[in-house]
Amino acid sequence: MTQTTPTSNQPDNNKIEAVPERNALDHVLGRLSNMNLPAKDHFESYMRHKWRANHKPKTLEGSFASIMLFLQFYGALGKRDIAQFQRSDLEAFIEHEQGRGMYVTTIKTRIASIIAFLHFLMEQDILSPSVLKKTIRLKLPDKLPRAINPKDVRRLIEVIDDARDRALILLLLRTGMRIGEVLNLTMNDVDLKEKKVHLMEGEKNNMGRAVYLSNDALFALKRWLAIRDKEENYIFCGHRHVPICYSTARSRFVHYIRKARLEHKGYTVHCLRHTFASELLNAGMRLEVLQQLLGHQDIEVTRRYARLTDKTREEEYFRAMAIIEKGGIDGDY
Repeated sequence: MTQTTPTSNQPDNNKIEAVPERNALDHVLGRLSNMNLPAKDHFESYMRHKWRANHKPKTLEGSFASIMLFLQFYGALGKRDIAQFQRSDLEAFIEHEQGRGMYVTTIKTRIASIIAFLHFLMEQDILSPSVLKKTIRLKLPDKLPRAINPKDVRRLIEVIDDARDRALILLLLRTGMRIGEVLNLTMNDVDLKEKKVHLMEGEKNNMGRAVYLSNDALFALKRWLAIRDKEENYIFCGHRHVPICYSTARSRFVHYIRKARLEHKGYTVHCLRHTFASELLNAGMRLEVLQQLLGHQDIEVTRRYARLTDKTREEEYFRAMAIIEKGGIDGDY
């Protein structure tokens, strides 16, 4: 029996299998070369490390996207040296992603990729293992952060003395808009006479909707509009005719949380949206109406907000318990 000896023209299966991964690596490194990111060299080393470990193209692409977003956020915090990384930076990124309305499962996936990258930096003695001592067990629960207590809401509002900040926080609290949606509002989006805000395209799902202005939010917005630069198009404008950035808005919220002595409560900017939903449900709003105001395509997403409100459960519990305590329940168990 004659054996066939492979020639140089015959394909090598090992080489064929390696091509997609190499193309994926070249693709992400090509994108990375055009970016100005903190820890860029370390990021490239990590991508090469994952390729050598035979990770699939989709894994490389997913890790690249997650780490890129985090490093962009890290740079926006004013940090360039990855050695300055702190656990709070990762917590702030999680809050940022929640504020953008990302799904919990998406955030979990991104955090896993980022933590893997940070562990790589630890192995390279670039980061100390102590910075993620607790973060390894960091999990995003499959529920929404709690709403702000009504008494705390009043304390927060009372300490806001800046017209722009008051308008910003009250818009978040009374309309349920996502932080990105509020920051990108222009004068054309607001109808003061009708007390309405038109969101032509939702930040998360591109679904347009209308939200409404409560009296206190409307008053605060009018006060701010009376003194802001009339030449600017964005309602909350920063430098160079662009909206103020998320980190600026978050820092102002944190400032007033501290001023109200509520920093120990763990409230975040995104809690304002949860508070909006919780208070409307407690006031008797139908879930279908709240779904439209929040801009959810799936009512099951809105239904999760019902976990934040307990008025109905409380009333049902005490009504049922009153019957039980009076001996109104018969039968064997």
